[in-house]
Amino acid sequence: MMTDAMTARLKPVQPGRTSLVTVLDIGSTKICCVIARLVPRPEGKSLKGRTHNVEVIGFGYGPSSGIKSGVITDLDKAEQAVRTVVGIAERAAGLTVESVIVNVTAGRLGSETFSAGVNLGGQEVERADIQRVLRAVNERSVRPERSIIHALPIGYALDGQRGIKDPKNMVGEKLSIDVAVVSAETLAMRNIELVLHRCHLQIESLMATPYASGLSTLVDDESSLGVACIDFGGATTTVSVFADGHLVYTDAIAIGGHHLTLDIARSLSVGIADAERLKTMFGSVLPGQADEREMISITPVGATRDEAPGQIPRSHITRIIRPRVEEVLTAIKDRMQATGMMDVCGRRFVLTGGASELTGLPEVARRVLARNVRNGRPMGISGLPDMAKGPAFATVAGMLIYPQICGGEYVEPHRSVRLTGTDGYFARVGNWLRTSF
Repeated sequence: MMTDAMTARLKPVQPGRTSLVTVLDIGSTKICCVIARLVPRPEGKSLKGRTHNVEVIGFGYGPSSGIKSGVITDLDKAEQAVRTVVGIAERAAGLTVESVIVNVTAGRLGSETFSAGVNLGGQEVERADIQRVLRAVNERSVRPERSIIHALPIGYALDGQRGIKDPKNMVGEKLSIDVAVVSAETLAMRNIELVLHRCHLQIESLMATPYASGLSTLVDDESSLGVACIDFGGATTTVSVFADGHLVYTDAIAIGGHHLTLDIARSLSVGIADAERLKTMFGSVLPGQADEREMISITPVGATRDEAPGQIPRSHITRIIRPRVEEVLTAIKDRMQATGMMDVCGRRFVLTGGASELTGLPEVARRVLARNVRNGRPMGISGLPDMAKGPAFATVAGMLIYPQICGGEYVEPHRSVRLTGTDGYFARVGNWLRTSF
C-alpha cells in the first residue's frame, strides 16, 4: 500500500479559514522558500478551485549546492543551502518553520494511468465504494522500488457511462475509475527527506515539479481542452499534460538551462560565470539580421589582465544554444508521441521555467512541436517580490496553490490513534513517567 512517508498527507485548507503554508523549491541551480498566509476569498469565474488569496509574508532565495539534476549529491552542502534559505524566510516572516511542502524532480519522475472497477449490485454509490475502487488501483500501481507522489482520479464511469465527475449517491451495477499515478524512485526521495530532517524540518507533502508548474501557469480553458506545460529548469526539463481539467501525464529529462551555459563555456573556453552572463545577455535561439556584424568581447579561462579580450560574432552563441534546445524539444516530442500524449494535449504548449526566457524559444518550439506555443508566468499569486514573479518561480507559485486543490487526491487513510490500550497515548505517557522518575 502507499507509504505514509511518500503520499500527500497535506490536509486541504478549510473554506473560510485562514492558514499558514511554507513551500520549499529545491532546484539544481536555486533554492527558494516562501512562507505565505492563505486568506479565504470568494471563488471567481477564472482560475476555478482557488478558494484563498495567497499573501506572502516570508521569502528566501539563494544558490543551490550539493544537488545535481534534482538529486542530492552532497548531504552537508545541501543541508547548509536549505538552512540558509529557510532562515532568510523565517526572519522575514518572524516565525519558525516546522514543516514544508517540497517539490520532487529527481528519481526518474514518471506517470501511468490505471483503471479498476467494483461491483455495486444495483445499490447507491457510497464513500466506502469510492475508497474501495481507489484501493484496487493502488494495489495494482504500487512497486517496491518506486513511491507514489500523487494519485489523481481523472474520471469515474458508472455501468460504462464515462464523464461522471462525482458518482456519490448515484445508482448502478459497476463503478470504475481512471487514476493518474505520479511516482518516483523511493531512494532519491529518501535523500531529500534526510536533508530536511537534518534541518529539523518535516515534509508536509511532496509535490511533482511539473504538476506545480502547470497549476500556476495554465488557465482553466487550456487545462480543460488539453495542454502540455514544459518547465525549462536549471538542470532538468519537465513536462505535464492536462486534459478535462486533470493532470494525466508527467515526465522529466535531465537537461536544462545550465547545460546551455556549460555548452557555451566549453565552446568558447570561458568561465562558467562568464558563460552564464553571455547566455543571459546575448543568448537567443533565433538568428537576427545584425548578429553576424555585432561583435561580443569574451575573456578566455586563465587569461591575464594584460591579454586583450577575444571577439566573436553574436551569431556564434546562437549556433551553440540552438542545437541543445532543439534536442530537448525533440526528446519531449518523441516521448509524448510514444505514450500517445501528443494527441491528448491538443494543439497547445505552454513554456515556463527560467530557461524559457531565451529569445526566440517560442518560435523554435512551434517549428519542432508543430503546435501553438506561448510563454507562461505564474498567475493568481500576489505579494511575491518582483524578482519572483517570472517563469523561473512557476514551481513555487504552484506549490502555494496546491493546498487549495489537494482535496481531490487519493490518500491512504490514516489509522486512528488509540488513546487507551497497550500502545495508546496514555500508556506511552505512563511508561515515560515510570522510566524517567
